Amino acid sequence: MSVEDGGMPSLGRPRQARWTLMLLLSTAVYGAHAPLLALCHVDGRVPFRPSSAVLLTELTKLLLCALSLLVGWQAWPRGTPPWRQAAPFALSALLYGANNNLVIHLQRYMDPSTYQVLSNLKIGSTALFYCLCLRRRLSARQGLALLLLMAAGACYAAGGLQDPGNTLPGSRSAGVAGTVHLHITGPGLLLLLLYCLISGLSSVYTELLLKRQRLPLALQNLFLYTFGVLLNLGLHAGGGPGPGLLEGFSGWAVLVVLSQALNGLLMSAVMKHGSSITRLFVVSCSLVVNAVLSAALLHLQLTAAFFLATLLIGLAVHLYYGSR
Repeated sequence: MSVEDGGMPSLGRPRQARWTLMLLLSTAVYGAHAPLLALCHVDGRVPFRPSSAVLLTELTKLLLCALSLLVGWQAWPRGTPPWRQAAPFALSALLYGANNNLVIHLQRYMDPSTYQVLSNLKIGSTALFYCLCLRRRLSARQGLALLLLMAAGACYAAGGLQDPGNTLPGSRSAGVAGTVHLHITGPGLLLLLLYCLISGLSSVYTELLLKRQRLPLALQNLFLYTFGVLLNLGLHAGGGPGPGLLEGFSGWAVLVVLSQALNGLLMSAVMKHGSSITRLFVVSCSLVVNAVLSAALLHLQLTAAFFLATLLIGLAVHLYYGSR
């Protein structure tokens, strides 16, 4: 298995085991995000500003990277730090910031279920930019595997979880009683396509930077998260009146911030040593973790769609990474 395929060639068993453990940990942390966020709700709403959580997450990642360099967990480059190599990461931060804000605005033009299903198009956009920007070729078998990932995500979003207390036709699987009408407007469809394109571009562009620069990953992350903190600080300050930076934060909210910070660091390692395609598989496999935790913590019910999605994900992993 090559690096382009998301593997780590010519490694001994200990390092291969650490790579596998990192992928499993990233999958678990990514899948735990939504259930943890649900546990933060007070009277059905998040009691803190979402921009506060994003800003604190970026700040936590920045501090962890700085600590890693200061204590020598990763070696500082010899000579004067190449600060000019920090500039390209500004575009990465801008793309990620644009994507985070698009997710919020998209909810005005479509229902959550439609968004969850159609947002799986970002798998296709990531594969497209992966081939164009990194000049990689995907075999027919690998292309089929990515199509199965898209189908699995759509299947799970369409009804992988169900609140057993909801018996109304058309009720949401997220656990809110009532009828929700599926809909999407023209502007919503255009914004969704833009979201998927930016999502794929941001992932592949960041991978390109991480791999081309001969710098420690912690220093590259330091560049990226410095721009991320500045961008999100501006968005938070310009967001108008609302709760303070730490207002409404509970123990669960702190855990959300810490887990998201850890996940960001793990994902950067995945893209530097693996690929954006590996990241797609981590995100898709995290649906299984999300469903299991939602069933255990939020008492939601697994449906046949969940088991079908799990089967499709397993088949996709086998097709992409199995012996060819």
